[in-house]
Amino acid sequence: MTDTTDLTRRPVPDVIRQVAVPASVGFFSHTMFNLADTMWAARIDTQAVAALSLSLPVFFVITSIAGGIATGSTALMGAALGRGERERASLTAVQMLGFGVLVSAALAWFGLAFSPPIFAWLGAEGPYLATCLAYMNPIFACNAATVFLYLFNAVLQSRGDTKSFRNVLVATALLNLGLDPWFIYGGFGLPAMGLAGVAWATVLLQAAGAVYLGFKARRTGLLATDRGRNLIPRPRIYGRIAHQGFPASLNFMTIALGFFVIFRFVSRFGPAASAAFGIATRIDQVILMPAIGLNVAALTVTAQNFGAGRPERIRETLAHCLRYGAWLLIPLCVPLGLFAEPLMRLTTADPAVVAVGAEYLRVDAFVLYGYVIISVSTAALQGMQRPLFAIWMGVSRQVAAPWLLFTLLVGRMGCGTLALWLSIAAIVWAAALVSFWFVRRVLRQAEARAA
Repeated sequence: MTDTTDLTRRPVPDVIRQVAVPASVGFFSHTMFNLADTMWAARIDTQAVAALSLSLPVFFVITSIAGGIATGSTALMGAALGRGERERASLTAVQMLGFGVLVSAALAWFGLAFSPPIFAWLGAEGPYLATCLAYMNPIFACNAATVFLYLFNAVLQSRGDTKSFRNVLVATALLNLGLDPWFIYGGFGLPAMGLAGVAWATVLLQAAGAVYLGFKARRTGLLATDRGRNLIPRPRIYGRIAHQGFPASLNFMTIALGFFVIFRFVSRFGPAASAAFGIATRIDQVILMPAIGLNVAALTVTAQNFGAGRPERIRETLAHCLRYGAWLLIPLCVPLGLFAEPLMRLTTADPAVVAVGAEYLRVDAFVLYGYVIISVSTAALQGMQRPLFAIWMGVSRQVAAPWLLFTLLVGRMGCGTLALWLSIAAIVWAAALVSFWFVRRVLRQAEARAA
């Protein structure tokens, strides 16, 4: 029988589909989860959906760190499995969970202590600030649900299993359709919680998902404790996880920082503009979902083949992922531009919000494939245990370049929101070209060493 957890021998297109298709379906469901949150928040009032949009980059701090540790650990476990070192992969998995406990405690302290000044810096004050905190305080206090959801999935993903995470994301997206209105408006013994109810629904569903994935991860045998010896904290392994994971976290974090930068400038145009950008980016995520699985596939397949010393399969993986991404997203550019306003009206009836959001989506239609090139190239580099490029690219693309351009165009020249969206488009395509050049350079070096 073919071993579906070994990604180093079967045809590359087969293993990419094995990993990418369930991952894409799962992340699509996760985005629908977020869209449902946005739609129910919009039924409360515009301030609630603006608060939810403003909370997005703050919430991203948690997912950035959890996702980064998971990404780095997946690379380490995948490489160990590719070399046939199952005990090493198991030790890494157990140590990752211990590391996650420490990270979760630090995140809870940071979020509860510093959320108020962060939101104030973003422009929230008075009732607007209180609404933001009502959503984010439960998320930070119970962030362990999010962290362990990602970490248990890392164990499964290192073996090529993305179906389990898909199942969780599909189930929670469906359940969220019922929990959001129940927790917002109350009933059946629950008080009405408003926007805070959206947060508590998220916490409950993620906790349930983490329990399920923990059960599945335990069944793989990779969480074996070796009579308790694997539970003893190993600073050296923590260091390896941090070395691989924190650059990935910082890469994700730069996305959050990028949102901070954008919201810092968008908020100058009022709450309607902030709400529009928040809604439009969620629509953007839905459009990009079919290609998100390619990022997961590039990381997972590259990690195992890097460990197995097969760079020719890494090159083939990169080429197939980029080709599939072009097939999936380039045909969507025209429809996204043409139907930008109807898409915005699916979540809000506010004409000011619709106008600004549609303006963003029309520009974004020409940027979609650039995101694919960046994400696939970065994932392949992480799989080859070259995580630092992601940091420099993230800081340049998400923070430094936008801040400089936005300050010039909006702060000095008084341009409107269209200048922001055009700046983002130019930055994304420049980053895509640099990412593609660099991953090919690293791959040539790996092939030279293997020759």
